Amino acid sequence: MKTILLGPNGQLGSDIFCKNLREGEPLSIKPVDRSIVDLTDLDATSRFLQGADFKCLINCSSYHKTDEVEQNPELAFKINAHLVRKLSEICLKKNARFVHVSTDYVFGGQQKRQPLTELDAKAPINIYGASKSMGEDFAMRSGADVLVLRVASLFGVAGASGKGGNFVETMIRVGKEKGKLSVVADQFMSPTATADVAGVIIQMLRFGVPSGIWNIVNSNSATWYEFAQRIIERAGICASVMPISSAEFPTPAKRPPYSVLDNAKITAAIGPMRPWQDALDAYLIAKGHRAN
Repeated sequence: MKTILLGPNGQLGSDIFCKNLREGEPLSIKPVDRSIVDLTDLDATSRFLQGADFKCLINCSSYHKTDEVEQNPELAFKINAHLVRKLSEICLKKNARFVHVSTDYVFGGQQKRQPLTELDAKAPINIYGASKSMGEDFAMRSGADVLVLRVASLFGVAGASGKGGNFVETMIRVGKEKGKLSVVADQFMSPTATADVAGVIIQMLRFGVPSGIWNIVNSNSATWYEFAQRIIERAGICASVMPISSAEFPTPAKRPPYSVLDNAKITAAIGPMRPWQDALDAYLIAKGHRAN
């Protein structure tokens, strides 16, 4: 399947490319980064894609610096929503499958405090979440063959593009430097390895799962405090981890107090997602961090 991969240098894009190679290249992937086309130029992006030969388009691009986004809503909605609209329209015209990566941050304002399914009403509480929510809507209403994949709290070997790493690396670095960490303990989410998401995406395309919204996260949930505790423990770092409230750690963008995603739908389709604890161990080994 001829596939164009947008955002190939980030955590998820890198793992998709590597996983595809390891599995014998079931997808014929052409990575498209900024050196080829500037995705902030919607007209140039449209011209490029309309002239390209592909049967699948995977969109891992996103303006995801959550706090910075609060000061740049116009750019956020351009990249996270209006670009997505263009991409889905092009895929419709080309009869190509469109895989769009979204986020658990389309939630946050809901009252429900149980794992959120694909059918639960969205309730974003920051501009990033709102822009990604609009992107989902554009994609789903386009009439194209669309897979909207909601992921969450990603950690991958390549590190988050533009963020200088990921939460795991930050906890390890600060733990080594300071010997103590204070981490928010009242925000619940689904820690997820990009390696696992990449594998699922390739399986979904090979098996031809139906169009729609899919939650693609590792099993089990955690607070950021619990996640940090596990990182420090499994990396064998001598550091203390103290729980704090989100009120004690204010940020420009509000974070969802609860955005745990239910992965029962993807489990029924292609098999269970491993617990995030196991995915974290595998990540630490791959990065040479694990000491116990």
